[in-house]
Amino acid sequence: MSNIKTLLSLVAVFAFVSGCSSTGKTKGDADTDMNNTVEEQVETVVEVADPRDALIGVDTVFYFDFDQAMLRSEARAALLIHAKVIKETNSSIRLEGHADERGSREYNMALGERRANAVRDFLVLQGVPSYSIETVSYGEERAAQVGSNESAWSKNRRVEIKY
Repeated sequence: MSNIKTLLSLVAVFAFVSGCSSTGKTKGDADTDMNNTVEEQVETVVEVADPRDALIGVDTVFYFDFDQAMLRSEARAALLIHAKVIKETNSSIRLEGHADERGSREYNMALGERRANAVRDFLVLQGVPSYSIETVSYGEERAAQVGSNESAWSKNRRVEIKY
């Protein structure tokens, strides 16, 4: 239980530091600091009795910018932890890609697939076996939030990890 508290503390500190700091460091320095914090979080996974406990408080939904399939840095940080847990537990996962309602049905299906594949590719680069990852695209069909405004659209441009 104390290891979970340690992990959650690290996540909270990471979120606070990355969201509030203004140290005059260059982007390269900030990336190095973030990588060090993420590495500490990933190492904490090894210390937890059941590695799945390390996922408490770790994002399972990853959001994308409009018409993009590129992972954001905060997604990469959480996915490093997921990769470690998947490898430790030999878990299988399903990555569900989604898009907002703008664009044709066919385009949104392809965009959801590109987003799911971006997450899959990142996990495979971290050593997760590709055979343990299923990808599916729902396009615009399974909206997380109904509405025709940026608030709703931003919640619908996502990939969800399902264990």
